[in-house]
Amino acid sequence: MTTHTALIVDDEPDIRDLLEITLTRMGIETLTAPDLTTARQLLEKHQPQLCLTDMNLPDGNGIDLVHWIQQHAPATPVAVITAYGNMDTAIESLKAGAFDFVSKPVELPRLRELVNSALRLSEAEPDADPDTDEPGLLLGNSPQIRKLRNQTRKLARSQAPVFISGESGSGKELVARMIHLQGPRREGPFVAVNCGAIPSELMESEFFGHKKGSFTGAVENKEGLFRSANGGTLFLDEVADLPLAMQVKLLRAIQEKAVRPVGDTREVPVDIRVLSATHKNLPELVQEGNFRQDLFYRINVIELAVPPLRERADDIPLLASHILGRIAREYECDPAALTPDAIERLKAYDFPGNVRELENILERAFTLCDEDRISADDLHLGNGVQPAGSASGPANPGTDAPSVPEGEIDLEGFLETIERQAIEKALEATRWNKTAAAKRLGISFRALRYRLKKLGME
Repeated sequence: MTTHTALIVDDEPDIRDLLEITLTRMGIETLTAPDLTTARQLLEKHQPQLCLTDMNLPDGNGIDLVHWIQQHAPATPVAVITAYGNMDTAIESLKAGAFDFVSKPVELPRLRELVNSALRLSEAEPDADPDTDEPGLLLGNSPQIRKLRNQTRKLARSQAPVFISGESGSGKELVARMIHLQGPRREGPFVAVNCGAIPSELMESEFFGHKKGSFTGAVENKEGLFRSANGGTLFLDEVADLPLAMQVKLLRAIQEKAVRPVGDTREVPVDIRVLSATHKNLPELVQEGNFRQDLFYRINVIELAVPPLRERADDIPLLASHILGRIAREYECDPAALTPDAIERLKAYDFPGNVRELENILERAFTLCDEDRISADDLHLGNGVQPAGSASGPANPGTDAPSVPEGEIDLEGFLETIERQAIEKALEATRWNKTAAAKRLGISFRALRYRLKKLGME
């Protein structure tokens, strides 16, 4: 059984004793130091799996020790003990590289959570090689993406809130997942929520949950997103879309590490790490008064910028190959490859929609290409015109189009019905010979396979 060691740094004997007793009961050996000098000496002789340091010390402060550990013992997570309510100091310590913080008076359940998270991080460390550059979810070999992968690995070792900035479709959620999967919370849930997709009147219930009968329609208890993410990570995508009233409640929940379900009189503690993102200019929204400055500082302890695809065009061939392989598996077709002219066309394209747009372009081209090769012409970049037999629908359905019903209609569902009827008729006419049916419809065999899968007609 592995014995863990923790270093406790505090000039108050009573605090040192309290922390030492708590950690010893958790089966952790302890070393204690009353000042920075002693702490550095102990760190040079030992390799503790955790360091807990007070902010105010006789010969310096806790942030000085955080900086020293970052340089001389980077494998040791360090948590800072701050004065109650002093969020500025806590945020400063996180920016300096602290793993986490805990406020005085120290709440023992919160301390135990912090210690367990730090130990999980230390246990994972022997298998990690800081010189490797495993792609994980972030594919690419460009300097920009290598730097991003390195940053996510470092941020995974912290519990600091991270604000992920970047254009729409650039992969902000993938970055959040990488931070989660490489950190001590990887065994816990990863809950992603698009803040702009929740109606304002339902936000408090969605985030914090509600009690049965607390409002009309609350027919059962609901735990909400915060409690669903307990023990893991909550990713707030498009956080700039939160209304101001909800921003106040979100700030309190993050600072207090607790939520109050709608209709409840008590707060429920939650143990989560908050990551957030938006494609909007958040500092500009703060200046305009549309986003609270105090919430901005709380979620933007560390900012991580995701580069747009046009700035890493050399990654496009690798990304495209991965995407085409996934599409082929999804639609149970042979994989397609890009011709050299198609690759050059993609690398020269501006990609306003970034990786998400690349996926859409390749999925459309996959259904149109012949002989498993996607040419530059198959990409249809720079115009919205698609040839007959493209993804817009069968060219020759072989039947009269049904009349459009009067009044409001579900256009997407209406068109899907037409497409489904046309494909069924073509398959019946060719005795379910898919190759012949595709020819009758004026589309490629691959396009027919794609549509059958998409419409659930296999």
